[in-house]
Amino acid sequence: MSIDKKFIDIFTNVTSKAALASSYLVGKKDKNAADQAAVDSMRKELNKIDMSGEIVIGEGELDEAPMLFIGEKLGTHVGPKFDIAVDPLEGTNFAANNLPGALSVIAVSEKSNLFNAPETYMDKIAIGINEKNLLDLDNSVKKNISNLADYKNKDITEVTACILNRPRHEEMINQLKELKVNLKLITDGDVSGALLVSNPKYKVDIFMGIGGGPEGVLAASALDAFNCNFQGRFIFDNEKDIKRANKMGIKDLTKKYELEEIIKGDTIFCATGITSGDLVKGIKFVDDKYVSETLVTHKSSGLKKIVTIKNSIDL
Repeated sequence: MSIDKKFIDIFTNVTSKAALASSYLVGKKDKNAADQAAVDSMRKELNKIDMSGEIVIGEGELDEAPMLFIGEKLGTHVGPKFDIAVDPLEGTNFAANNLPGALSVIAVSEKSNLFNAPETYMDKIAIGINEKNLLDLDNSVKKNISNLADYKNKDITEVTACILNRPRHEEMINQLKELKVNLKLITDGDVSGALLVSNPKYKVDIFMGIGGGPEGVLAASALDAFNCNFQGRFIFDNEKDIKRANKMGIKDLTKKYELEEIIKGDTIFCATGITSGDLVKGIKFVDDKYVSETLVTHKSSGLKKIVTIKNSIDL
């Protein structure tokens, strides 16, 4: 089975509208308001679609509404059944402070094909090569970088690694520095960070480190269409996280998940720029219209492209 191509434009419109709504709050120093604007727009547009959609990765649990919560039913309840993962505003600090890289993101799969990730951290590694056993989370940093350099016929000093600049990564960053690897340190946005391995034009060979589990699934949805490689392992730091994982059916708390275990079947992925970044340009206003750029993938059709939309402003 595959997702009908007609839904490509439909879901692209969803993230474009959410990005537009959030764009009015760019630079206003209120990340919660910018996030809420994106959430409200995304919910409104999703509920117009002829589908039976369910949020499997959202912005919290039911009691945290009005965010798009896990288990929320969306659409007209007529049409195909979809699992939906959302990050209405990835990079809330980027939007609040008018910094590059804020996105509105959605991934859609056929029912039961999208991994229901717990709200916890995930150790992840991604490369733009679909080569099994090349890298592994249990390998040392040096071994992973050396394997990748050998495969690409590069010197280690020519490898570029993208990693979130966090205190928890201090040791990993120091190891990469010792290897004289080129570093691209990012402050937020580990969906977009992981996607930088998808195309040589971004000049990133490997994404690594600990970030959000839900964001890992969102990134994997797009990387799958690009025929990349991704591996992730959830990190459960406390009893609450462990209980939530068990409730979601996760029994092996140390399991490494391969790409095909995270996302199955056909997918549509859309990431629209709110502020301009490495992946896409942000929202621009031209006369009484707005222009958006969206990275769109549709696995079954092989679609992987940047879609530019110029529309009338109608929130």
